[in-house]
Amino acid sequence: MSRIEHNMALTGDAPASISVKQKIAVTIGMLGFIILILALTNINFPSKTLFLSLALGMMAVGTIWFANEAYLGKHEGIKNDGVWFKSMTARGVLAWITGIGLTLFYIIIYWFPQYLGLNAEGDNTGVISLFDPLSQILNGGAASQWFVYGTLYTLAILIFGYKFILKYRHNRYEIIRTCSVMFFQLGFAFIIPEILVRLNEPYYDFKNIWPLNYDLFAGYRLNEFFSSGNLGVFMLILGVVSIFIITPFLTYKYGKRWYCSWVCGCGGLAETAGDPYRHLSDKSLFAWKVERWVIHSVLVFVTVMTIAVVYSFLGENSADFWLTKDIFLWGMAGFLTLLFALIMIFKREQLAKDAKIGAVSYLVVILAIIGINYFSGNGNIFFFGGDQLRQWYGFLIGAAFSGVIGVGFYPIFGNRVWCRFGCPMAAILGMQQRLFSKFRITTNGGQCISCGNCSTYCEMGIDVRAYAQKGENIVRSSCVGCGICSAVCPRGVLKLENDSPSGRINSEEVLLGNDVDLMDLLNQKSH
Repeated sequence: MSRIEHNMALTGDAPASISVKQKIAVTIGMLGFIILILALTNINFPSKTLFLSLALGMMAVGTIWFANEAYLGKHEGIKNDGVWFKSMTARGVLAWITGIGLTLFYIIIYWFPQYLGLNAEGDNTGVISLFDPLSQILNGGAASQWFVYGTLYTLAILIFGYKFILKYRHNRYEIIRTCSVMFFQLGFAFIIPEILVRLNEPYYDFKNIWPLNYDLFAGYRLNEFFSSGNLGVFMLILGVVSIFIITPFLTYKYGKRWYCSWVCGCGGLAETAGDPYRHLSDKSLFAWKVERWVIHSVLVFVTVMTIAVVYSFLGENSADFWLTKDIFLWGMAGFLTLLFALIMIFKREQLAKDAKIGAVSYLVVILAIIGINYFSGNGNIFFFGGDQLRQWYGFLIGAAFSGVIGVGFYPIFGNRVWCRFGCPMAAILGMQQRLFSKFRITTNGGQCISCGNCSTYCEMGIDVRAYAQKGENIVRSSCVGCGICSAVCPRGVLKLENDSPSGRINSEEVLLGNDVDLMDLLNQKSH
């Protein structure tokens, strides 16, 4: 009796099940994971260093061996590999089990670390104690739940980054940017901050920029910087310079991809461990509208919170320090007003009507909050203190959104839920990219065969094919420049470019093609 064939492709065979070697690789990886599970039960391993090495090593070896078997035996190029038919990548039972498991892990690590063995008043137990030897080597102290999380996070980016490189080994851009993400995560996000702690300096991730680093201007952080001498002051100055100089300059030159796809740890995990789920992103117009309002609302929240935190840190007496509460408060109000005014004056043609309404509405809300609470005379510029707002932001956005939803829901909503709907850094870089950057994705509409690969695998929910069919440049604030749309295109229609800012947005020329003298248009483009 012949088996039922579920493959809907017109050509080619159905995706094969995993090979015997891949099954062995999965078994090895699971054995490493089981060691971590056993550690939760407080099993007294004879050597924590040995068993931690075995656990991490077996998970790494299993993943690398599985990836080698999956990709090295195939021709270079992108294969769909039946992602819409596999339980793990098509919102099946395995996907839901994985999503629930990841969600529970994030809930425990954020709010119930004692169940992992964290003991603030004595020796650690459970799985956290298993990581004590590695923590002692790097920072000289016992492990915390964040050290465990950072180790596993870094390991995931490294081993799944290797898998990603094998899958996209035909594309030089994908290889280089993945190596960049692996480098920044291992060095700048994991090793260097732990070494700083060992040297009794403030914990600092040099690539984590405000507003993603929402604690940068918190009172306790400012006190740490000022009490650490020149290095602490340097960290603070670097944080400020990154916001107002480094970030705008690099985004102008290269678009937001320099950070979101080359440096950011959140993006790094999404691109590597989350790669199998990129096709699950919602491409609907409704999702796009929700995305724009939600992500910019988060940006307003973190802006308001930061102003409140700094305001509460500053003093009242100008004799002590020139930057008093009043000077800072009205300086921020003036700065935001000037920034929005300049955008409306010089970039209004690049903003849709709803974007203009949204921008003005958000500015009015921020200024109203500042004004009402300032004149109320309650001692705060907001109805709640800055530290309380920071705690709420940390709970709702920093933990629940970015962790529990952003990563836990990879197998259900795709790998860039946080980046699309919640990341305030992505919101700021997106505005800079849309209005001021040289970056765009150019299209050769004449070569497009409407296969839909580009739209299917766009993790940010952009209908890339719609642009390609009309020959429009793709200039979207949400685009992270991952380049996957170009990598999966069988015709070379899409190309990531940095060119003159003029002529980036060409939709009107295409849509009004019947009213344009095409020869004149070509002559203008050639000069």
